[in-house]
Amino acid sequence: REGFAAEGRKVSYNDLILQAVATTLIEHPRLNAHFVDGQVHPHGEVDIGIATDTAKGLLVPVLRGVDGLSVEQISAETRRLTEAARGGRTGPDDLTGGSFTLSNLGMFGISRFTAILNPPQVAILAVGAIEHRVVAVDGSAMAVRPMLDMTLSADHRAVDGATAARFLQRLKEILESPGRLA
Repeated sequence: REGFAAEGRKVSYNDLILQAVATTLIEHPRLNAHFVDGQVHPHGEVDIGIATDTAKGLLVPVLRGVDGLSVEQISAETRRLTEAARGGRTGPDDLTGGSFTLSNLGMFGISRFTAILNPPQVAILAVGAIEHRVVAVDGSAMAVRPMLDMTLSADHRAVDGATAARFLQRLKEILESPGRLA
C-alpha cells in the first residue's frame, strides 16, 4: 500500500486483500463456487461479495470479474458499490450472484471473528484489523510487526479442511509478497 501511495495511487488494504483473494480463487476454484442440490457448481469468473454495513443492516454488493481488474479498478468499483449500498441505490443485480464473500471488520478495530457463510456460496473470508504485535524473528529475537488475522468459513459439504487450508496458505503467501499484487 505504501508503494502505491508513493506513486500517488490511493488504494486501501481491503482493495489489496480483494485482489489477493481473487488471485487465490483462480488457483483454488473449489472455493469459487456454489453448492446447490448436493452439487458443487464452480463459477467461471471471480465475483466477490463485499459485506457492507448500511443503515438498514448488512448488504453484500458483488464486485464482478475481480480476477480481471487492476487494484485501482477494484478500489473504484468497491467504492461505487459500497456507496450505492449505503445510499439505498443497489438493485438485485448488484446483490446477487457472488461466488465468494469478504467480510472485513478491521475498520472497527476487531482483531478476529468468524463470518457466517452466505449460501449458496461455499466460503467466506473474515478479515480483522491490522495490528502491531510482538513476534519472534530469526528464532531467538523479538520484534514488533504488523499482523492480520483472517478466518475462512467453508461449507464442508463442498470444501474439506485440507482444501481450505491450502487456499489460506496460498493467500498468506501472496499477501506476504506484495510485489505479486502490483
